[in-house]
Amino acid sequence: MSKLNHFNAQGNAHMVNVGDKQITQRKAITEGRIQMQSETLDLILNGQHKKGDVLGIARIAGIMAAKKTAELVPLCHPLSLTHINIELTKDSEKNGIYCLATVETDGKTGVEMEALCAVQIALLTIYDMCKAVDRGMLITDIRLLEKKGGKSGHWVAG
Repeated sequence: MSKLNHFNAQGNAHMVNVGDKQITQRKAITEGRIQMQSETLDLILNGQHKKGDVLGIARIAGIMAAKKTAELVPLCHPLSLTHINIELTKDSEKNGIYCLATVETDGKTGVEMEALCAVQIALLTIYDMCKAVDRGMLITDIRLLEKKGGKSGHWVAG
């Protein structure tokens, strides 16, 4: 038996059954950064990038990513999201852009994956739009900051 067939025969992947869980208000807040050359940051912040409004487009991309998370991450449940907010601000300390994503729903499962996906795609969109002028950008520090709702309650990163 090949390794692939053996893995498939022994593998056990499935979505978690959330049918018996209570519907509660769920919220997740995530963050991330993209570092870049100061000239690239100036182009973005001054609205002089030839591709247009980098931060506006990245914000929309982050929102779209949160909505499509279940299509991208195989075992995520598709969720009806009630609120998505993407904040993109200048990160003077790291010479780049800081992203804060907040995602909410009323449901049986949390929205951490949607918030993490939103941050990553927003930052990746900035990279895509600016790679012609700065290929050395660094996407970093992506993490969950806070989650609320469900049986596990409220959690805040230390």
